[in-house]
Amino acid sequence: MAQPALLPDHLDTLHEPGLVASVAYAGGARVCDIPIDQARDWAKRPGHFVWIGLHEPDPALLARVQRQFDLHAMAIEDAEQAHQRPKLEQYGAAVFVVARTAQLAEGHVAFGETHLFIGRGYVISVRHGASASYTTVRQRLEACPTVLAHGEHYVLYGILDFIVDNYMLVAEAIHERVDAIEDSVLATNVRREDIEEVYSLRRDLLRLRNAAAPLVDVCRRLEHAEVLAIEPSMQPLFRDVTDHVRRVEEEIDTLREVLAFTFEASIMWSQAEQNTTMRRLAAWAAILAVPTAIAGIYGMNFEHMPELKWEYGYFVVLGTIALLCGGLFTLFRRYDWL
Repeated sequence: MAQPALLPDHLDTLHEPGLVASVAYAGGARVCDIPIDQARDWAKRPGHFVWIGLHEPDPALLARVQRQFDLHAMAIEDAEQAHQRPKLEQYGAAVFVVARTAQLAEGHVAFGETHLFIGRGYVISVRHGASASYTTVRQRLEACPTVLAHGEHYVLYGILDFIVDNYMLVAEAIHERVDAIEDSVLATNVRREDIEEVYSLRRDLLRLRNAAAPLVDVCRRLEHAEVLAIEPSMQPLFRDVTDHVRRVEEEIDTLREVLAFTFEASIMWSQAEQNTTMRRLAAWAAILAVPTAIAGIYGMNFEHMPELKWEYGYFVVLGTIALLCGGLFTLFRRYDWL
C-alpha cells in the first residue's frame, strides 16, 4: 500500500505546540514522522504501529488525537487534568495507564504525571509537570529494531521502566543527602536547618513511595495479561519492572528509617548537651554558694560575733573559702561535671 504524501500544511502540524513526536513504525524500524490527522491510517496497516508523544497538550490537540483513535472521553478528561492517581483502566480494547513521575529540582523532589493510551497499533504518551523527556526511550528502542518489533506493548514497557529508573535516581540522590545530614548531626551541634531538611526529605520520600507503590499493581495486571493480550515472551519484562518498583520501595523505607534514627539521635544529642550544661551550671552554683554563705553570715553586722576582733580572722576566712571552693571544684571535675 502506498504511503500517504505529506502535504506542506501537514508538515507544519509536526511542529505544533504540545506535540513532541508522531512517528510510524513497521517491523521495529522507524518509517517516518506523520501528522496527527494521518495517525489512524498508519495504525491500521498490518505490522505497523504509531507512537505519539505529547507534552502538556491543549484540549484541541487532545481532541484531534481522540478522534483519530476513538479514545474514551473519560480517559481524555483524565489526561487533560494532571492530578490523577496512578492506575490502569480498560476502555474496550484500549488501556489507559496513569503513572507519576519524579525529578530532583532545586534540591527538592518535583512530581509530574504521564498518561498512556495503548491500543492495537498505537501508543500515546502525554506528559505533565516534572518529567524527563521520553526521547531517550524512543532513541534506545529505535536503536534495537528486534525488540521494537514487539510493537506498542514493548513501548509501554520501555516507558514504565524509564519512569521507575528515574525513581531510583531520585532515591540515590536523596541517599547522598541523607548521608551528609547524618554525618553533620553526629559530628556537630544540631542546627535548625538540619531538622528542617530531615522533615523535608521524609516528606519527599513519602510522596515518592506513594507515586511508586501503585505501579506494582499496574505491572502485575500487565504481567498476567489481565487487560492486554501480551505475548508470553514479554510478560517477564513487566515482572522485572515490578521488581524494580519493589527495590525502590525498599530503598525509600530504608532511607526513612535512617532519617528517623538521625532525628532521634539529634534529639538525644541535644538533650545530652543540655544535661551537660545544666550540670556545669549546678556545679558552679554550688561552688559560689560557699563564699556567698560565709560572706552572708559575716555581713549581718551583729555586734557580738565570734572572730570579729581577731587579728587573723580575715585571712582565715579567705583561706577557708578558697579551700572549700577548691575542694568542690576538684570533686566536680572528678565526676566530670566541670
